[in-house]
Amino acid sequence: MLVANFLLLGAVLFCFGVYGVIARKNAVMVLMSIELILNAVNLNFIAFSLMNDSIDGHVFALYIIGVAAAEVGVGLAMVLLVYRNRKSIALDELSEMKG
Repeated sequence: MLVANFLLLGAVLFCFGVYGVIARKNAVMVLMSIELILNAVNLNFIAFSLMNDSIDGHVFALYIIGVAAAEVGVGLAMVLLVYRNRKSIALDELSEMKG
């Protein structure tokens, strides 16, 4: 396949992820959309890496996978903590965070 096809797929996945972050009201769905954005960036890094016969894109993608794993752990812990306190994970209800 051509590199342009991978780049187009990455752009489409990125747009779906941005739409999910903007339009969703559920915190878990927003976290999933952020993961979709990070995976689209990984796809683009690897496509550019293959196009330039370099390993740099693979290294950046590996770092992004590590950051995404940490983001999932911290994000889901925060969602569980909010659910325990408020019995809801709707983002509209979290506009007022009181201690």
